[in-house]
Amino acid sequence: MHKTLPPLSALKAFEAAARHLSFSRAAAEMNVTPGALSHQIRGLEEFLGIRLFERHTRSVALTLQGKLLYPGLQAGFSLIRDAVAGLSAENNDRVLVISTSPGLTSKWLAARLYRFAEAYPDIDVRVSSSISNANFMHDGVDAAVRNAPIQHAGDPLLHYEKLIDTVFVPVCSPKLIERFGSLDAPDTLSRMPLIHDDSLAGRPEIPAWEDWLELAGLTGGDMRRGLRFNSADHALDAALEGAGILLTHTILAHDDVRSGRLTMPFNVALPSRRAYYFVYPETKEKHRNVQAFRHWLHEEMGRLDLPLVGSMPGQEAEIKN
Repeated sequence: MHKTLPPLSALKAFEAAARHLSFSRAAAEMNVTPGALSHQIRGLEEFLGIRLFERHTRSVALTLQGKLLYPGLQAGFSLIRDAVAGLSAENNDRVLVISTSPGLTSKWLAARLYRFAEAYPDIDVRVSSSISNANFMHDGVDAAVRNAPIQHAGDPLLHYEKLIDTVFVPVCSPKLIERFGSLDAPDTLSRMPLIHDDSLAGRPEIPAWEDWLELAGLTGGDMRRGLRFNSADHALDAALEGAGILLTHTILAHDDVRSGRLTMPFNVALPSRRAYYFVYPETKEKHRNVQAFRHWLHEEMGRLDLPLVGSMPGQEAEIKN
């Protein structure tokens, strides 16, 4: 066992390369050439007497020894960054940076943040909306709200705390009902324009219109037709304007249904294998601002009471599993 530590620059080079699994991207992050970074890593391997990377023609992969070394170094550098950031804590301890998806921000979170501000006037929340996962080490993000698979692999350095299941329901504007008439007939849906939210398209746990039809016992013809959006809030905006009927999450449609701007013409809700999670690094486990926001989120989502309104002949309002 080595009694002296390897050079800090070599450890930093390894941590960046292991995180990116790319020497070129790690070199760009560290503002050095790929050759210089590769030299640092080879020096570290010689110092330790082990190989840390499997080098291929166009890619690199961690060896078993590299996989053992990486988590400890990642956690260590995270602690170093937190310690340095703590030097200016007197000026920054009011700020809490939360990462959320654009749809959740615009359709649910933004309208409620004033209540957090009233409950915690000494915390200034900054919301960073992105469809990408937050990089807690480099983006300045303290915590995130993410829609993820229930059986997600997760990250050993992150806490995933379930907030609410993702359940899908059809919604449309009352203006659409006026144009097409009542939706109490099975063939009505086949004549209506459809709207698709493709922001989570391609995930096997995300249900589609065909899944909802099967659950409801209906036929609807070609359910691939209609408008498509890669943003959940844009799809909902189109539904609000009467452009079609949309299959969306109950949490995103909650406020518009409650206000009457949208209606739920069917009483069948389709569960998915996803949920919303509050995610934060283990280094923030005792961070007062993060835990305050965590507690507030649980309270707010506990208030959601969207009923499955509307009915179809011979059916009672229910969520079918």
